[in-house]
Parts: sequence; structure tokens; C-alpha cells
Amino acid sequence: MMSPLHTATLGSKVFLLEDNDISRQLMTDFLTAQGFNVLSLPSATTVLTVLKEFRPQIILLDIKLPEIDGYTVLQLLKSHPTWKTVPIIVVSAFAFCADRDRALQLGANRYLIKPVKLPELIQAIHEEILYSCV
Repeated sequence: MMSPLHTATLGSKVFLLEDNDISRQLMTDFLTAQGFNVLSLPSATTVLTVLKEFRPQIILLDIKLPEIDGYTVLQLLKSHPTWKTVPIIVVSAFAFCADRDRALQLGANRYLIKPVKLPELIQAIHEEILYSCV
């Protein structure tokens, strides 16, 4: 039986930016199985074009990315008129408080450390999507 949180966010669009192929595939499969519509990319080079077409309700962002790091992506999105209100959950292997604090100061809504507990990730996604609609 689905929780009220799950029912309210069923079919929501999740954009995942993760360079590790295995992590990206596992998270995509898991989130899809949970009823989300997921689009994932391994790098941020086309992020604005993809976001414009996909229009997600939430973004999951790794920090360690090729070409453009997650902090730069976070700054870009939070300064963009269309994307500044979309919740962003950072999912990173960087476990230091300084990394978390920097991401939160740049506008991330939450910071989860890998390996992320999947129930915690799902709960965070549901809450952020619902709170962003209030």
C-alpha cells in the first residue's frame, strides 16, 4: 500500500545527474520502480537544454562530475529564473561537513552522502516535491 506522500508524487519527473554508470543505472531503475519518471545524464554539458525539454519537479545532483562539477551546476541552476525554485538534492560521496555546507549555501535543499539509503532518498524526494508545491 502506498503512503499518501507516494501517491501525491506518483509520476513526478526526477532529473538525475550522476557520472558513475552503475550508480546512475541503479538509481534510475529504483526510482522508476517507485513510480517516478526519471531522466538521467552522466555529465552537465547539456543540462539547461535537457531541463528545458524535460521540466523536472526535482533534481538529484552528484558533486564530482566530469567537465563541470556539481557546485557549478548548483550555482547555475539557482541563478536561473526557471530553475531556481526546483528542489535540488545533492547525492555525493563527499562526506566532509565543508562539502555539505558549501552545497547548502549554494542552494541545495538537502545533502545525502553515498552510499545513500534508498528509503531515505525516496522520503526526501517525496517531501521536497510536496514542499515545493506549497
